[in-house]
Amino acid sequence: MATLRETAERFGPLTDAEADWLALLTADWQIIADLAFADLVMWREVPDGFVAVAQCRPSTGPTVHQDDVVGTMAGPTRVAHLRRALDEGTIVASREPRWDETYAVREDALPVVMNGRAIAVLTREVSQVVSRSSSRLELNYKGASDDLLRMITQGEFPVHTSVTGPKRGAPRVGDGVLRLDSVGHVTYASPNALSCFHRLGVHGPLMNKSLPRVTSELVTDRGLIDETLAMVVMGRAAWRTDLEVNGACLSLRAIPVSVDGSRAGAVLLCRDVSELRRRERELITKDATIREIHHRVKNNLQTVAALLRLQSRRVEAPEAKEALAEAMRRVSTIALVHETLSGTLDELVNFDDLAGRSMRMAADVASPGVQVKIVREGDFGLIPAQFASSLALVITELVTNAVEHGFVGREHGTITVTARRNDTDLDVVIADDGVGLSAKPTGLGSQIVTTLVENELGGSLTWKRVAGGSEVDVHVQVKDR
Repeated sequence: MATLRETAERFGPLTDAEADWLALLTADWQIIADLAFADLVMWREVPDGFVAVAQCRPSTGPTVHQDDVVGTMAGPTRVAHLRRALDEGTIVASREPRWDETYAVREDALPVVMNGRAIAVLTREVSQVVSRSSSRLELNYKGASDDLLRMITQGEFPVHTSVTGPKRGAPRVGDGVLRLDSVGHVTYASPNALSCFHRLGVHGPLMNKSLPRVTSELVTDRGLIDETLAMVVMGRAAWRTDLEVNGACLSLRAIPVSVDGSRAGAVLLCRDVSELRRRERELITKDATIREIHHRVKNNLQTVAALLRLQSRRVEAPEAKEALAEAMRRVSTIALVHETLSGTLDELVNFDDLAGRSMRMAADVASPGVQVKIVREGDFGLIPAQFASSLALVITELVTNAVEHGFVGREHGTITVTARRNDTDLDVVIADDGVGLSAKPTGLGSQIVTTLVENELGGSLTWKRVAGGSEVDVHVQVKDR
């Protein structure tokens, strides 16, 4: 999908500042379309006339354009109307509705001004298919849209500090609208906005009341007040904040309205997000619980490893010492995975860091008398948490096996671990420059590796004797199944 800049530059160059300004406008013009009950279309002048580079349909009423108009040229009868708006630098209303197929459309054109210069033309297009008197809500919505459109012609909208883009709980026009004067008094409150404030404990109408005073009377715990709340409810800052009182939570967004650079009031959007915030708190609690569980499992596994270490010191038989050391190493590897999981809320584990730590630990424990250099090539990437323990054990066992059996009678050696990754599969090659395999291993470690690869990771592995050492090729699936 092409960006606005890519679409616009098909018909002529744009500076970075112009592209940023138009992108900021289109990121916020859904509010204007909903307030105006109208389609908005942005036009750029080209040698042959005007071409549409962006459009926005209202969610509060029917659309004028059933098809996408981006990339189409304005009809010959509309060019003079668009050029007049560009030249005069003000809103130009059409004298007569134009006919699109079987219905009439009333169109207003206005320049999009940046730093005192018009860089595009915006049209507000409303279907005249239904003729009736406007309700009080519609009149106030259209009045608010007129304020914002006039700011566009003066280069005062969009506002750089405005909170735009997809944000969870962001209020929309349909959620509730208030209009404020220059001192924060309510000049209009939509029925949905009244319902939102009634949930907070506000009784009676809001008309002609000071919104800053109303909200200050609601908040009893001053220590929990967002510092931006006062600026938002007065309409002084183009920002967004939450107001939480009596178990209810409102998301508030202010859009200051100015005339010739002087503040004249504001449009305030509000939305009841009580249920959304409750679910977010539940998720945070669950995430904290899961992290705490991983932390406790890690501590318990480290305790088990310490007990195995103590037990190994009290036994004399070499085979028993070796078996306990291997068990301790495996438990420590699993503890390392849980330590990693306890430090993140993600369901994906950055396995490169985890693999580096587990391989170094395996090499140090397996044969303290041999200096082993581990070389890593490629990236493991992000691995789903449910596969991390099994994959870490597989790599640890294979590195341990290479150290214990590949460098017998040697003081140093090199193990190369190569990872090749795509969206669903991971190939890992563990090669050493040791004595090489005489036969496929049949010990407990190899049995553990085979079981984990085939049953837990849905993969396969191959043992090879190669020139200058041995090699194990592991292929596993690392996508949720």
